[in-house]
Amino acid sequence: MKTTNFHATRSVIPLVAVLVLFSAPAAWAQEKQKLSFSAAAGISKYVQQHTIAAGDVPGHEVRIFELVRTFPKDGPLIGGVRVKESRAVGCSDYTDLNGPATTYTTYVMDNGDKIFTRSNIVAHAVVGADGQKKGATNLVSGPITGGTGKFMSVRGTFRNQSSFDPKTGVNQSRFDVEYWMEK
Repeated sequence: MKTTNFHATRSVIPLVAVLVLFSAPAAWAQEKQKLSFSAAAGISKYVQQHTIAAGDVPGHEVRIFELVRTFPKDGPLIGGVRVKESRAVGCSDYTDLNGPATTYTTYVMDNGDKIFTRSNIVAHAVVGADGQKKGATNLVSGPITGGTGKFMSVRGTFRNQSSFDPKTGVNQSRFDVEYWMEK
């Protein structure tokens, strides 16, 4: 009787090993990666902004904009590929730089592949000790909605916090990214 159990166990072990070996790439493909990086004001430029006063209360403006960031040669790596540029197009509904906005961002990689995100923003005006407005800060969060090439199956979340002033064109951000490649 013990001999049968020994032989059964001996034949099951290679089967389990083969199953683990073939399932490993799927697990590796979905392993979450984390990345943090900054985008200094010097690499960020509003290339278009169009603002219309809503007219209901002072300081209420609806704005559409395009913000381009050109990363340096040592810019962040996602999936082993450098981020070359990001292009965000968005719409804000701010009263004195307070309120919501939405952006759609395309990250262009060194190899030409792209990653797409959609973000929801909540902005808050910053007032200096002298009582003057000093721009605003915002919290941004949203999903990775897709990609091309190597990043066709990328999923995850981009989060960032920015200091910005649409009137002076300043925008600097700190990003926290969590991503994985879906099978």
